[in-house]
Amino acid sequence: MSWYPHSKFRHVYGKAAGREKCYDCVPITRSVHDNHFVAVNPRFVAVVTECAGGGAFLVIPIQQTGKLDPHYPKICGHKGNVLDIKWNPFDDFVIASCSEDATVKIWDIPKHLLKTNITSPKKELVGHGRRVGLIEWHPTASNILFSSGYDYKIMIWNLDTEETVIPNPVQILDVHKDVVLSMSFNTDGSLLATACRDRKIRLLDPRAGTVLREANYKAHRANKVLFLGNVNKLFSTGISRWNNRQIALWDQNDLSVPLVEEDLDGSSGLLFPFYDSDTRMLYVVGKGDGNIRYYEIRPEKPYLNYLMEYRSPLPQKGIGMMPKRGLEVSACEIFRFYKLIPTKSLIEPVSMIVPRRSESYQEDIYPLTTGAQPALTAQEWLSGVNKGPILVSLRPGAGAGNSFPEFHEPFLENTDRNRDRRIPPEDTRKPNGLENGPNQLKTEEKLPQNKQTGLDVLERPPPKTENELLQMFYRQQEEIRRLRELLNQRDVQIKQLELELKNHRVAAGAY
Repeated sequence: MSWYPHSKFRHVYGKAAGREKCYDCVPITRSVHDNHFVAVNPRFVAVVTECAGGGAFLVIPIQQTGKLDPHYPKICGHKGNVLDIKWNPFDDFVIASCSEDATVKIWDIPKHLLKTNITSPKKELVGHGRRVGLIEWHPTASNILFSSGYDYKIMIWNLDTEETVIPNPVQILDVHKDVVLSMSFNTDGSLLATACRDRKIRLLDPRAGTVLREANYKAHRANKVLFLGNVNKLFSTGISRWNNRQIALWDQNDLSVPLVEEDLDGSSGLLFPFYDSDTRMLYVVGKGDGNIRYYEIRPEKPYLNYLMEYRSPLPQKGIGMMPKRGLEVSACEIFRFYKLIPTKSLIEPVSMIVPRRSESYQEDIYPLTTGAQPALTAQEWLSGVNKGPILVSLRPGAGAGNSFPEFHEPFLENTDRNRDRRIPPEDTRKPNGLENGPNQLKTEEKLPQNKQTGLDVLERPPPKTENELLQMFYRQQEEIRRLRELLNQRDVQIKQLELELKNHRVAAGAY
C-alpha cells in the first residue's frame, strides 16, 4: 500500500458534528446482525430501533436534531426484528424494510411530521421461506427491488403494480449454497456482485440468473463486496488465513487472484466499504471501533492508495451515508456518514471535508453526480435495456437539486418539484440570451410565491428549551443570508437581461 502525494484529496479530514447537530436519546437496536441499521436521504434519517413484540424503526426529519421524544412514533408493522432498511433512491418518501418474519415491506412516509405509529405498509412482498437479511434498490431503474434471505435465494421484485401484497417475484436467483452476506450493483445495474457465507465472491447477470465469474481464492474469505463501477473493479473486505481483517481489490473480468491484498488489523469487527465514484475515494469503516480509513482508487498500479484515517473513541455499531445531493457543497463536504453509537444512544454525523481557502463552488471536487430521477422504468430494465444514471450538477442555483438539505421545502410541498432533472446535452441547451431571457425572468418572479422559506412548524416542533430556540434562531439567520445571496444573483440576471434586450433593440433599429 502506498501513499499518493499528488492527490487533491490527500488532506481530506473527518469532522464530527457538534452535540447539538446529533440525534440523541435514540433507542438503537441491540441486534447482532451484520448490517448498517441506518439509512439516510436529504430529508430523513431512518434507524432500526429496539422494540418489544416485533420489529420497528424510526424515521426522523433530517432537521430534527437534539433529544428525541421517548414517545416518538415508529414504523412498526413487522412481526419479527427488522434486519435492513433502504430508502428508495428516486423517492425520498418511500423506504423498504426486511425482517425475520420473512417479509419485505414498502412504506410511504408522510410529508408532515409523524403523529402516530405507522403499521400498514404500502406493499408487502412475501416470497421468501426464511428471514430476509438484505435488500437493495436497483441503481437506475424505478421500482425494482432485490432481496436476499436465509433460504439462500435472491429475489427480484417489480413494485410497479397495483397489488398491495405481491406473492411472486419476477426472477429468483438460486445460485448460492449459503446465506448471501452482501450485494452490490455496477453503475448501470446490469451486473450484480455478491459475497456469500461460503466466503466466495460471485459476479451475476441478474436478469438471466447466471453466474458469470466466481472467485475461488482461498486466502481471502470475503464478508462484504462492493462494485467500483467506473473503474471496472471489485473491492471486498473479509478475513485472512490468520483471522486478521483484510481488504482486497479485484479485476471484475478476472476473479482468480486479487490485484491488491492487505491485512489491516487483528480486530474481530466487520469492515463496511463505501465508494464515491465521483472522487474515486473508498472508505472502509470498522464495526465495533471508531475508525474510518479512506483510500483513493487509481487506474494504474498500485491501484489502492492510502490517504488517511479518521479516528474516534466512540465505536460505531452501524453506519449510513448521505447521497451526494444532500451534501453541503459550500463547506467542501464530499461525503457524510451517520454513525450509530449505542453506548450513548446517539446518531453522530461525520463529514469528510476537502480543505479549501476559497468559498466559491469547487468544480473539480463536485463533478456531475447521480441524481434522484430514474433512467429506466421497471419494465424497460426487465426487458433487457441498460442505461447509466441520470447525472446532475451540485452547483448552487443550478436547478438540478438542493445542495443544502437543511433548507429543503416543507414536507407538505409536492416533492416532484424537488426531484433532480436530466441535464440536457450541450448542443440542445438554449443560449443565455433573449431567446430564453423573458421566460426565465417570469419564472424567477414567481419563485417567492411558490416557495415557502424559513422553518415550517410541521417540519419541526416548536422549541421547548432555550438551546432549541437559539438553534432555530441561527438557522433562520442562515436562511436569511442564503436568500440575500439569491436576491443578489437575481439582480445580476435582471441587469444582464436588460442589457441583452437593449442590444437587441439597437441591432433591430440598425436594420
